[in-house]
Amino acid sequence: MGLFEKIRNPREIRQKLGLNQDEFWQKIGVTQSGGSRYEAGREMPRPVTELLRLVHVEGVDISTVRKEDLEIISFLKAQHPDLYSKLKSAVGEEAEPK
Repeated sequence: MGLFEKIRNPREIRQKLGLNQDEFWQKIGVTQSGGSRYEAGREMPRPVTELLRLVHVEGVDISTVRKEDLEIISFLKAQHPDLYSKLKSAVGEEAEPK
């Protein structure tokens, strides 16, 4: 799923994760009733879509992300792409089950 790609069925994502509406939507700061409307077909604003993607698709714990972390990533990508690539590969290898 790409950046800013429309999420077509948030209910399906929620059900695959085994969460109720309150648990699912609360993690991204949306009320259960608001989430219910999105699940019924109401258009989600871009920030909600991206939060849903980050938290529930990519598995990012947004409570741990800091501005300086994002600045470091941007710096590495721009100034040291080879190092960024190596670090990204190393992280991917660590995440794989052994």
